[in-house]
Amino acid sequence: MNLPLQIFLSARREKSQKLLSLFLSAGFPQIDATVPLLKLLDEAGADLIELGIPFSDPLADGPTIQRTSQIALQNGVTLKKVLEMAVAVKSKLRPPLILMGYYNPILQFGPEAFAQAAARAGVQGLIIPDLPPEESLALREIAGQRGISLIYLVSPNTSPERLHLIDELTTSFIYAVSLTGVTGARANVADSARDFLQNLRPQVRHPILVGFGVSNPEEARTLAQFCDGVIVGSALLTQIEKNSLTADGFKKTNAFIRELRDGLNGERHGHR
Repeated sequence: MNLPLQIFLSARREKSQKLLSLFLSAGFPQIDATVPLLKLLDEAGADLIELGIPFSDPLADGPTIQRTSQIALQNGVTLKKVLEMAVAVKSKLRPPLILMGYYNPILQFGPEAFAQAAARAGVQGLIIPDLPPEESLALREIAGQRGISLIYLVSPNTSPERLHLIDELTTSFIYAVSLTGVTGARANVADSARDFLQNLRPQVRHPILVGFGVSNPEEARTLAQFCDGVIVGSALLTQIEKNSLTADGFKKTNAFIRELRDGLNGERHGHR
C-alpha cells in the first residue's frame, strides 16, 4: 500500500532523493493495456504515476498526448472507466496515483461524486490544466476532504503574485512547465528550463517537479539539479507505441524507464 502523497514527498525530500513521475494516457494503445502498463511503470522505477483522462480538446497537450488521447476515446475510454482502472490497481501499485485531465468531464460527472469515486479508487492527486487556481477552490475543498491534493501548474510567465497563491494552495507538489507552449519531447529542454527553475526555487516552499519536454536520462539528471524531480509523458508514450505490447516490447519500455531512473540517480548510460 502506498504512503499518503504529502508524507511520501516529505520523506523523499528529506533524503534528497529525486522523483520520477511518469504519465500514461488511460486506454492507450488498447483499453486492456492500461492496468498491465501501470504495473510496468511501477516495477521499472516510477515514484509517481499520472494517469491521463482522455479528452476531445486537450489544449495544454502536444501532438503525442493529443493523439494518444484520441485513440483512447476511440477505444471507448470514459472518466468512469478510468476510475475503474484505478480501482483495479489500487492495492497493487507502490507509487501514489494522480489523475490528470480537463475539468469538463469532472464537471459532467459531478465534482462531489467524482471526488468520492477518486478517493475510493486510491487517487491521491489531481492535475487539471484548464482549471485556474482562482476557480479551483470549491473542487480543492471537496477533494481535500478526501485526502486528494490539487496540483497546480506554473510556467516561466507565471507572475510572482500567482506563484504565491499557488504555493499557498498547494498541499503536495508544484508542477513546473519547463517552457511556454504544449507538452511534447523537445531538444535541449534542459537549457531553456534551467534559469526558470533556479528563479522558481526560492519563491515556493513545496517540492517542484518539472515536465513538458523531458525525454532522456541526461535531461532528467540535469534538470533534477534544480528541482525535486521530473515528469515524463510524451517520450514514454512514444516508447510504448514503438515497442508494442509484446513481452519484448514491455522489456524495452522497462529499460527506457530504468535509464531515466538511473539518470536521476546520477548514473550515465551510452546513447541507445
